[in-house]
Amino acid sequence: MSRRRRHSFLIFASIALLVALFFGLSRGSDDREELSFNEFSDLLDDGSIKTAELKERDSKVEGELHDGVSYEAAYAAEFADELLSELNAAEPSIEITVDQQKESFWFSLLLSLLPIVLLVGLFLFIINSMQGGGSRLMKFGKSKARQVDKNQPKVTFADVAGCDEAVEELREIKDFLSDPGKFHAVGAKIPKGVLLYGPPGTGKTLLARAVAGEANVPFFTISGSDFVEMFVGVGASRVRDLFEQAKSSAPAIIFVDEIDAVGRHRGAGVGGGHDEREQTLNQMLVEMDGFDVSTGVIMIAATNRPDILDPALLRPGRFDRQIVVDLPNLNGRRAILDVHIKGKPISDDVSTDLIARRTPGFTGADLANLLNEAALLAARRDRAIIGTAEIADSIDRVMAGPERKSTVMSDEEKRVIAYHEAGHALVGHVLSNTDPIHKVSIIARGRALGWTLSLPTEDRHLHTLSQLTDELAMMLGGRTAEEVVFGDPTTGAANDIERATEVARSMVTEYGMSEELGLIRFGNPHNEIFLGKEMGHEASYSEEIASTIDSEVHKLIEIAHTEARDVLTQHRETLDRLAEALIEVETLEEDELDAIYGHLEPWEGSATTPSFGFHPPALSEPTATELDQR
Repeated sequence: MSRRRRHSFLIFASIALLVALFFGLSRGSDDREELSFNEFSDLLDDGSIKTAELKERDSKVEGELHDGVSYEAAYAAEFADELLSELNAAEPSIEITVDQQKESFWFSLLLSLLPIVLLVGLFLFIINSMQGGGSRLMKFGKSKARQVDKNQPKVTFADVAGCDEAVEELREIKDFLSDPGKFHAVGAKIPKGVLLYGPPGTGKTLLARAVAGEANVPFFTISGSDFVEMFVGVGASRVRDLFEQAKSSAPAIIFVDEIDAVGRHRGAGVGGGHDEREQTLNQMLVEMDGFDVSTGVIMIAATNRPDILDPALLRPGRFDRQIVVDLPNLNGRRAILDVHIKGKPISDDVSTDLIARRTPGFTGADLANLLNEAALLAARRDRAIIGTAEIADSIDRVMAGPERKSTVMSDEEKRVIAYHEAGHALVGHVLSNTDPIHKVSIIARGRALGWTLSLPTEDRHLHTLSQLTDELAMMLGGRTAEEVVFGDPTTGAANDIERATEVARSMVTEYGMSEELGLIRFGNPHNEIFLGKEMGHEASYSEEIASTIDSEVHKLIEIAHTEARDVLTQHRETLDRLAEALIEVETLEEDELDAIYGHLEPWEGSATTPSFGFHPPALSEPTATELDQR
């Protein structure tokens, strides 16, 4: 228990103890012999009673016997007058007093206010405990931003790799904070805000810390969710306090991570209206717009959802500069690996160039996790250095999940999975527009019972129609192999069918790759910001067009299915050799696959393959076809 919380608890306990003592004292502390009313009547008849005091409110009589014993006895309130008459008529005479027990004004006031005081005290104690101390109670509207101490280890641009363009853009911010006079001399105005956006794990937070480390200025960091609380107005109060702290420490940097938590488009939620989050956003807009260019305070924010931010937040004068922090390319991955490899005992045969080529689509966080997994594997195997085997196993672990060695399959299931993965590998190898097959395995990993990994030879930013069509055929190669060999397909192709359907629908509705529908975009993804996909989707086409879209998607799937069947039928012997090899060794690497392929006959192509082509947006992830356990 912290010192502040312990102090508050002691105060509350002391109040409760005082109240208990007060009630205890008010009830008296004399030792009296309790008598029943019948015993009291007998003593009255015997003349043993010396004094008697009637307590009207408590309906009891107290007094002293002739032998010096103190007593008390309860009686029924309706017999009070009759009892008083008997006491007056008693022989020998009894000293009688009547106590009406009227309370003083202050005592009555205390009793009436005591429940309210206790409730207020309990509420303050709960809030005080939630906020971590009495001083925090009075600072509930203060910012939760944490200021990075100048004495902490600094992050510089030398620690950032894989995003050279973003570093170059931010270097100008650092120069302004270090030497603002150079910019003011030529009449230049530094951007008031910088928005870093890109996929998760690409180093947006690291970039912001590097700017603060390079400029050697105070760095205030806070998450967007820390602004919003259960009490109305707290978020706006914390925004004001944050900007006041930064201005008092200028030049300084304010970094808001995950700003989409507070900066979402206003009025777009269910029911619209003005809520606490919107009030916080309004205050942030006012504070950013009121920035004085001479204060030297710059706001940096990070998000992976720039599409849902309010337009007022993105206009010039607030977030003037928007920097994309995208997935690293081959050279960027190599540079990131060089940074993370420092301090690790790496074998001389490990090549960062080879690792970078095998990890397309990996973010900086993925690469750091990869090397950490390799280090864990080396320690688990009691090895002093990280070798090529650990790197290769960690890549498989990150991409497909950990091995499930406890999964026991029958010989028939193992044969089905082997033919399924062999179908993927063979179709992917024969078709000229697919990525090279790097590895095939029937060892269960993660949720997959088997997997086929294809990696591009270079970073690709565009895909053609023929590439997407061949990729569809490869996705369906596993299911088609089950049909060709067994004639009785299984549920293992569920994930393949799901992914193929998504690609085919994107080809029709987004990429304009349908002869029937032409170059038209169907659907508006921006309508699904706050609602679920089904609730938020606003149909921008008729039912007839929807039916045509379904028909075109079905046509693309059937084209790919037919092409996969033709490939597997023409190269059935190679399919059998691949499956038998997988059953025997369970995992085939690229060189082993090439030995099994041998010299295949040239593929002539299917007559149903589309002949026109366009350039759609890139598919960023490397293809790893999985056989899900359903």
